[in-house]
Amino acid sequence: MNYITNFRLSASQLYFKENILLFKQRALERQYHKDLIRQNNIQNKYFIFTAIHTVPTRNTGRPGTIGTNCTLHLNIAAFMENYAVVIFILAIMIGLSAIADKIKLPYPVLLIIAGIAVGFIPAVPNIALNPEIVFLIFLPPLLYDAAFNISYKTFQTNINTIGTLAISLVFVTASGIAVAAHYLIPGMTWPLSFVLGAILSATDAVAAMSITKGLGLSHSTNTILEGESLVNDASALVAYRFAVAAVTGTAFVFWKASLQFVILMAGGFVVGLVMGKILAFIIKRVHQNNMVTISFMLLMPFVTYLVAEDLHVSGVIAVVVLGLSIARFSNKVFPDALKKQSKSIWDILIFLLNGLIFILIGLQFPYVIKSISSSEVWPYVGYGFIITLLALVLRIARVFLQKFNLQQAFKKGRPRITEETLLDFKDSLIISWSGMRGIVSLAIAIGLPTTLANGQPFPQRNAIIFISVVVVLFTLIGQGLSLPWLVRKLKTD
Repeated sequence: MNYITNFRLSASQLYFKENILLFKQRALERQYHKDLIRQNNIQNKYFIFTAIHTVPTRNTGRPGTIGTNCTLHLNIAAFMENYAVVIFILAIMIGLSAIADKIKLPYPVLLIIAGIAVGFIPAVPNIALNPEIVFLIFLPPLLYDAAFNISYKTFQTNINTIGTLAISLVFVTASGIAVAAHYLIPGMTWPLSFVLGAILSATDAVAAMSITKGLGLSHSTNTILEGESLVNDASALVAYRFAVAAVTGTAFVFWKASLQFVILMAGGFVVGLVMGKILAFIIKRVHQNNMVTISFMLLMPFVTYLVAEDLHVSGVIAVVVLGLSIARFSNKVFPDALKKQSKSIWDILIFLLNGLIFILIGLQFPYVIKSISSSEVWPYVGYGFIITLLALVLRIARVFLQKFNLQQAFKKGRPRITEETLLDFKDSLIISWSGMRGIVSLAIAIGLPTTLANGQPFPQRNAIIFISVVVVLFTLIGQGLSLPWLVRKLKTD
């Protein structure tokens, strides 16, 4: 009997001993992976802002099941450790948005200024913007919502102006900025200058819609601004891709670039159309269940973007086409109750995403300023100011040239150029002044390769990122603050 009792005690001790050892081993593994993150200088550990990194297993050195699981655990654990900072940022965003309404100030401007101020607080860790998170998490729902709510008829009416601003103006602006950067900024070769020009060539959909919202602009002007900023990202990304290829040593061939641009645009259009048909097919069968229908609509922009990018076509165009097609479909199928519920959910989502974006834009300035030597900061700020003015002048010239061209085409009786298509002086000036840059420009800049194919550092990378941030801030704060005044002034005259 004593022998059996002793055996049971020994077995129990062995069981608890093994579990204690296992617990210690897991604790050591967690500490090991945390140390890896610190060694890799991953300063921002929030899963919202940082992509999940695959940590290799210690035994094999290759990514595996254990490494992947630990990675997911680490990001969630890191988020839980620092959730107070995330909640703090969200609280600032919501509170300042309410204050902006009270003081009649565009809330994006207030959020950007707050982001800059928060970024300089020593207790707040550096929050580095991850380009992949911007393109995969923020961009699809924002583009989809904008395309869904745009007037399809007005979009078609103004397609000539939208196409001109979204394609030709992008390449004109990229070229103009490249020339200025090459002759102004020391060390800026032609390929590097075109990289900077491509980054800053396109206006931002989020910035344009957030700042012009509530200003009482004409329906046509709103549609042109939204339509331009929805489409021009694809043009800028093509220009950027070929500029970076030139820096890394790949020869630029015009006909290849033109062909790739057509393939990207056409392919994105086809993918968006097909995904729209699939979503419409699904919604037809589930639209009686409001929550399921809205869930599919929330999910599909992300799926569409990923499918398009995996097929190496424009995810931006695909999501825009998806939004346009579902908007037309929903008007015929959705009951009023579903429309109201869907709008409420989307409004909250877009409000939070927009607010986070503008806070993030502000937070980037303290982060990138550390990468520039103190003697170069003010010269680079000056270059950014000159580039901002140049981009504004080029935009004004191109918009008023488009106004003149439309008037001439209307006088000659050109088809599809109607009286509704024409631009008057006030609308032309407002459109010219609404060329803010934003989160897409920042994401493209920060996404620059760190090294060339030969292992050498990417030349002038920090300078390009810093100047891009400066231009984004100048356009959002300068034009964002002055645009409401300009609109009111034009209305009273």
